[in-house]
Amino acid sequence: MNAAAFPTDAEARLVERLRDAGALRVSLVAERDARVIGHVAFSPVRIVAAEGDRHGAIALAPMAVAPALQRTGVGGALVRAGLDACLAIGEPVVFVLGHPAYYPRFGFEPAAPRGLRYAGGASFDPAFFVRELASHASVGLTGTVHYHPAFASL
Repeated sequence: MNAAAFPTDAEARLVERLRDAGALRVSLVAERDARVIGHVAFSPVRIVAAEGDRHGAIALAPMAVAPALQRTGVGGALVRAGLDACLAIGEPVVFVLGHPAYYPRFGFEPAAPRGLRYAGGASFDPAFFVRELASHASVGLTGTVHYHPAFASL
């Protein structure tokens, strides 16, 4: 699914690396007529504060929908189900590096104003978002978000 939805197979290889490393905390598929039509993955991230404090969280990436079914609600259903699954396993904070016009509809907010950025990224990236799944879960949380090493290959 990931290979079909993206211009290269990089995201498909990323999912395999995360799976091989045991780093897929949530991995969901959407099916229609016994065929996979979408996939969303969530993997752990580390937040390192300036003081050296470390906190855990989770990140959404990648999310893929069969090209013929993009913009039909499959992706939105996967995101909502994935966020519910993250909360169910006790993950109160979710990050995503994604399209600025898409993710705010699911309650994601820009991360930079909260003092959060991702390793290797600009101090303000309009595509980097955070979402609290539990009230006030990110209060006081600042620093640099480090994705799993599998992301280095993207």
